[in-house]
Amino acid sequence: MNPTTDIAPRVRAFLVRFFRSDSLRDDQDMFATGLVNSLLAIQIVAFLEKEFAITLGDDDLKLENFNSVDHIAAFVAQKLG
Repeated sequence: MNPTTDIAPRVRAFLVRFFRSDSLRDDQDMFATGLVNSLLAIQIVAFLEKEFAITLGDDDLKLENFNSVDHIAAFVAQKLG
């Protein structure tokens, strides 16, 4: 399994567990639509660190890295090198 090609599906599978609908689009801004609150944001960070064996620092915690599945996948891919 190549971690850089399956990032988005793994992130989406994690996120839809918290939503009433599984119709989350990969480009949907989850903060602007109110799907993600601060508690879920912390859970997303913890999930990413564990699932992809990466460490996130303070400089990584920018809204634009986490506001959509697409942005999360791109961010994780960058962290994985």
